[in-house]
Amino acid sequence: MDLYELLGLARGATLIEIKRSYRRLARKYHPDINPGDYAAEAHFKEITYAYETLTDPERRTKYDGAGYTGGEGADGVAFAFEGFDFSAGQTDAGGTIRDLFADVFTERNRSRSAAPQPGADLHQSLTLAFDESIHGVQRQVTLTRFDLCRSCQGAGQHRIAERNCSQCQGSGTLRSRHGSMVFSRACETCGGTGRITAVPCEACGGAGQEARTETIAVRIPAGVSDGSRIRVPEKGHAGLRGGRPGDLYITVRVQSHEMFRRDGNDLFVVVPVAVHEAALGAKIEVPAPDGVARVRVPPGTQSGQRFRVRGRGAPSPRNGERGDLVVEVKLVLPRVLDERSKELLREFGRINGEDVRK
Repeated sequence: MDLYELLGLARGATLIEIKRSYRRLARKYHPDINPGDYAAEAHFKEITYAYETLTDPERRTKYDGAGYTGGEGADGVAFAFEGFDFSAGQTDAGGTIRDLFADVFTERNRSRSAAPQPGADLHQSLTLAFDESIHGVQRQVTLTRFDLCRSCQGAGQHRIAERNCSQCQGSGTLRSRHGSMVFSRACETCGGTGRITAVPCEACGGAGQEARTETIAVRIPAGVSDGSRIRVPEKGHAGLRGGRPGDLYITVRVQSHEMFRRDGNDLFVVVPVAVHEAALGAKIEVPAPDGVARVRVPPGTQSGQRFRVRGRGAPSPRNGERGDLVVEVKLVLPRVLDERSKELLREFGRINGEDVRK
C-alpha cells in the first residue's frame, strides 16, 4: 500500500483533498479517541507520516517521481521507502518517525565524518632565562601526539582480495523497520557495493593514527618576551583522511633578571652613582644586555634622573630592531670613616648652605 492509498486517495489528489482525508482519519484513529488501542495508534502514526510527506511539495515530488520520500540530500544520504509490512503485528512496532530521523541524522554524521578533518593543535610552555630570551636559543621539546599510523600510512585499512560483504550479505543494502514502515539504505560497511576490498588496520584499529612521542628542536628567536607564543607548523596532531596536521604552540615564560626590567623592547637598569660624580659630572660604564654601555652623567645630576641609550635594549623578534637602554641614577653616599672627610663635608655644607627641604 502506498501513501495515497493509506489516506484513501488517488494519485494526483489536491492539497485540499489530502488535508480533508487526514482530518477524517485522524479523528477516527487518534490515540486520545482510542485509549489503549495500539493498532489504532500505529495506524495514526502511518497516516500522519503520509500526510506530512504529501503536504510537503519537495517530498511529494520526490515520492511521486522516484517512489521514495527520503531522496538523496546534500549529505549523500539516501533512505528508500519500500512500503508497509503489517505481517509482524505489533510486536515489532514502537518505531516512530522520530526513530527514522534519528537514523537519517546518524547516516549524515557518518557521511560528514568521512570528509578530511584537520588535526588538533598542541600547546606547551617553555621557561627561559632572561639572557636566553634576549639572545635567542634552541631548545629540545618532547611531546606526545597522534601521528599517521606507520602500518597503514593513515588509511586506517589494508587492501585485501575482493569478497562479499558479510554485513549485507553482498546485497549492498540494509533494511530497517519503523513500526509497519520498511526502509532500505546503503550498507555503510561496503559503501553500497556489496563487496569488501579492504579490512581495518589492526595496528591502529582503523583510526589511521597512533600515539607517538618525539623530541624536536625548537628555535626561540632573539628578543622573545614573557607570555609570547611560538608557532611550530604541523607539529600538532595528524589530520584524519588527508586533513592538514595541527600546529604546536609554545608559550614562553621568561625568568626575571636581577638588574634589568623589560617594558616592551626597552630595558631599564638602576646604576649607583657617587656624590662627586653626580655633582661634578662623569662618564660611567653601565651594564647592557650585550656587554657594557658608556653613559655621560652631566654635572648636577639628581638621584632618580634617567638617561636613554639608543639601540641597546632588547631586539624585536619580528624585525630585529632594538629598543633602548634606560639608565636610572641612584646616588650613593660615601662611608665617612675619617675626620678629614668629615671636615670637608662640613666645609662643603657651609659653602653650599641652601635648604634642600624648601
